[in-house]
Amino acid sequence: MKVGILYSGGKDSAYALGHALEKGWEVAYLLTVVPTRKDCYLFHYATTQHAAEVAKMLGIKHVRIECDIADSAQEAELVKDAVAKEEKVDALILGGVGLQETQIKSLQNALRPLKVEAFAAHAGHSHEELVWEMLEKGYKIIISQFASDGLKDWLGKEITKENFLLLIRDSQKYGFHIGFEGGYADTFCLDAPYFPKSILLEDVKKVYEDAYNGHVEIGKMTFIPKESVVEMKR
Repeated sequence: MKVGILYSGGKDSAYALGHALEKGWEVAYLLTVVPTRKDCYLFHYATTQHAAEVAKMLGIKHVRIECDIADSAQEAELVKDAVAKEEKVDALILGGVGLQETQIKSLQNALRPLKVEAFAAHAGHSHEELVWEMLEKGYKIIISQFASDGLKDWLGKEITKENFLLLIRDSQKYGFHIGFEGGYADTFCLDAPYFPKSILLEDVKKVYEDAYNGHVEIGKMTFIPKESVVEMKR
């Protein structure tokens, strides 16, 4: 099966790409929507502009489009237009477990005339278990944006096996989804088992709109051979 990945650079799209590679599917391209505004319905704002650098590191074709509207149907049409211009794929794969119903349905409706499926890579799974799987497999994830009470102190932090239980407790206390589906927070993936190199962030700035909203701005990204990362940890 030939697929495209709706790729933001976050944990869910990174895991969707890993899932496709494990299945042996041909990944034709990574498609990134870069919003020019923070109120888009379907796509997240922070760090998406760095997805092209990750795709280049992975050696996978990257397709970038910008979104300057805030309407789910119109946003999905932007994706449809981009998919129509690229080589034919059987499906466009989304990250997550399928809770983002507005996003999935909007994209399914838009892509149906092209006979391209749209589905979440891990539909029906427990997101708590999925995040733990990611951490167990070596995914390195930071929180790049938040829009919820209880997450201000997590901005810019890496989610680890050591602090994941605390994140679960905070999600239960403040009511945000542990996988952040529904717009509670967004993430950026710095490493994955299939990454040939790890990502080192430099000049990271935290921007807070208020106590319930904020994002990070990355000044510089460096790609480091994994043996160098091991040496740095010693």
